[in-house]
Amino acid sequence: MTASVVYEGHLRCIATHNQSGTEIQTDAPTDNKGKGERFSPTDMVCVALGTCAITTMGIKGQDMGIDFAGTTIDIQKHMLSEPRRIGKIDVILRFPKSLNLSEKDRTIMERIGNTCPVAQSLSPALQANLVYEW
Repeated sequence: MTASVVYEGHLRCIATHNQSGTEIQTDAPTDNKGKGERFSPTDMVCVALGTCAITTMGIKGQDMGIDFAGTTIDIQKHMLSEPRRIGKIDVILRFPKSLNLSEKDRTIMERIGNTCPVAQSLSPALQANLVYEW
């Protein structure tokens, strides 16, 4: 099993990664009867997209001698209603200015980020925008 989840009540969950014991807590957002004191489940989907993109780029980067340490990612979730769902995710990856990649390497990395496993798992109805600021 990958994870175990306990529903604590009051719209909160604790998910435990079974291999490492690491915990993630979730809370319903304030616009959906929650306190918004932790990531919401839909926040986690959006964060998963950004972290999957940079992680898969990092895997390829190791093979190419490229280190993405210091990269920052800003993520914006846009919700829709009826039915309530994520309509759009904006992900901006900002790379360190010291990272000087060729156009060819940038293209390779952007292709990898755009086709990471999470991106490939999202519904085609969800608009996922990944922006790379080199």
